[in-house]
Amino acid sequence: MSELNSMEVDTTETIQDIAIKLVKEQLSNESCLASVPTERTIFVLGSKGVGKSTLINRFLDRDDVPRPTLALEYSFGRRTASGQGAQKNICNVWELGSLANSSQLIEMPIRSHGLDTFSSLIMLDLSQPDRLWTDLESVLNGLKRAISKNASPRQIEDMKAQTVQRIGKEHPDRATLELFPFPIVIVGGRYDVYQNLDSEIRKHVCRCLRSIAHTLGAALVFYSSKNSSLAKLTRDTMNHLGFGSPSNPFRTASFDHGGPLVVPFGADSWERIGVTPSNSERIGLSFSTQIPQIPMANGILPDDPAKDAGFREPTIDEQRSQKDDELMYVLKDTEIRMKFEVVQ
Repeated sequence: MSELNSMEVDTTETIQDIAIKLVKEQLSNESCLASVPTERTIFVLGSKGVGKSTLINRFLDRDDVPRPTLALEYSFGRRTASGQGAQKNICNVWELGSLANSSQLIEMPIRSHGLDTFSSLIMLDLSQPDRLWTDLESVLNGLKRAISKNASPRQIEDMKAQTVQRIGKEHPDRATLELFPFPIVIVGGRYDVYQNLDSEIRKHVCRCLRSIAHTLGAALVFYSSKNSSLAKLTRDTMNHLGFGSPSNPFRTASFDHGGPLVVPFGADSWERIGVTPSNSERIGLSFSTQIPQIPMANGILPDDPAKDAGFREPTIDEQRSQKDDELMYVLKDTEIRMKFEVVQ
């Protein structure tokens, strides 16, 4: 019995020993969590040829020469968060090349990553105001269909509550807005060309974009790769969406249609825009009346990438050539057989 008591005394832990053990376990758990990467997703889509690939390359610090995006392309960036040990943040970046026949492609990023850490950057060509609403409407309709197919009504409402937090619970226009369930930033591209357009056209464009950004709960910025301050602002905005830093990329706001617009989340209002409360359908109808729109050209496929020097792959090209030769042989053989049968 004395031997058993001696063993019990030797293995008894003091409160200090238990506290030290708990602290060590907590530090160990935090170390494990710090090594687990966190992910966010940015979906970049909009007007064709507006500079989406160039913007993504600058965001990811890549020097690649941009080439036309044919369908849907994926890339990613990785950064180590400061002050959080070895924690790595990953940003998934999807780019849609063309809006024509793209309904199924638009679903892919949402289906792959969900809505919890999802955001969208809609890039529009300001230099073509007669295509502006056509492109924007196509994007918004595609995103709405993708959301309805890949998220439950409860999840959508929970996400919209976060949008309300973003624009401000006390915003006077909140009840009149058609909020999206994830952050959207509308980027007006090619501002360097747009700024030379007629003042009245620029006024209509600014009113339209401010109105639609406001009703969606989105932010709005104008961009040009040739303007260093606008390029930095847009890159900071993507860093904010993709990595959470800076926490607020919009240091200032600008609402004057005579210069580049910078409208942070929740900063605008119907009164400031100078219009009555509206919805996306009426905003589009009004803009299309002022600036008639060119309809979307569906059914037009891009050029064959096999003939593009930028897409050369020797192994694949050789196999493709072989299959083309085999196909031509079959076609010629069939043609000869048909002629022979006619003679018979």
